[in-house]
Amino acid sequence: MSQPTQQNELLAEREALPPTPAAGVEDVIEAKGLSQGQIVRKRFFGHTGALVGLVAFFAILLLAFTSVGWGPIPGWWRYSHVDVTPLVNDGAPTMSLAPLQFGEHPFGQDRIGRDLFAMTMRGAQQSITVMLIIGLIAGLIGVVVGSLAGYFRGWVEAVLMRLTDVVIIIPALLLAAVMSQLAGRRDSGSWFASFAADNGVVVLGVFLGFVVWVGLARLVRGEFLTLREREFVDAARISGASNLRIIFKHILPNAVGVVIVNVTLTMSAAILLETALSYLGVGVKAPDTSLGLLISQNQEAFSTRPWLFWWPGLFIVLICLSINFIGDGLRDAFDPRQKKFNAKKAKARVSRR
Repeated sequence: MSQPTQQNELLAEREALPPTPAAGVEDVIEAKGLSQGQIVRKRFFGHTGALVGLVAFFAILLLAFTSVGWGPIPGWWRYSHVDVTPLVNDGAPTMSLAPLQFGEHPFGQDRIGRDLFAMTMRGAQQSITVMLIIGLIAGLIGVVVGSLAGYFRGWVEAVLMRLTDVVIIIPALLLAAVMSQLAGRRDSGSWFASFAADNGVVVLGVFLGFVVWVGLARLVRGEFLTLREREFVDAARISGASNLRIIFKHILPNAVGVVIVNVTLTMSAAILLETALSYLGVGVKAPDTSLGLLISQNQEAFSTRPWLFWWPGLFIVLICLSINFIGDGLRDAFDPRQKKFNAKKAKARVSRR
């Protein structure tokens, strides 16, 4: 008689526990009464890494574009990236933490007396500009090509994928070298040379954007091949929706997680690509500067004047990490299939038992 008694006691204890929501029901309850935009914002601002990346990126963006100015807008820093001044403290950084002070040249100076803080901020401007242009162009082309190829299949897919294969095998470095040589001929009289001489960063960003979209196109095509067979797509076809509406209103929002993650990865890789091209001498050219060009120019001073190398490298790492964190948070916010484990809520449910 003891065993049935114990079973009855266990059943009584289980009935006394509060009901535990099924998997996925808790998120639905929390999102009840919220619009899609409010749900996305709530998920994004609940992502700690995304917030840290967002704050870091906007801090770098604000510092870079306000300190040395941008275009006709003047900056608050006293030097520009081309000003040459007498060496202070033998070119070493004048910034110190104890006591806290910045001094005349907080990041130091190069051999001829140019302020490294101004050069680093100018380089960050150029790198961020290239990154945004590449992300916009590559994201747009990759999404359009991948969605059309994955949805229509047949000859449309064959033509677009063969075009993608052709772009993949073209070496970006070789094309960048050719573009750099054409842009460097200021006296050639061509419109491209005259435009590139004054807008070298824009030309570099547009060129790279038309080269690096192929990976995103293949991933979007794979997502569309899966999503085009779902029931909601069949329902949209039956209701009379056009192909473009099905692609951009029904399928693409469900693939937005893949798109956002890969666009942000492309943007962070774009900085490294621009750095590599400038390091090899086919990217941004003097008298302008970029983070990659600063590393290239100061690589020989790594053992004697390491601050000339570390500051541009630090900003490259910070920009890339912040973009990746932002992309991770956007993926979790837009993709309904992503569910983040909440340790506090799990502990609360265990304690209630």
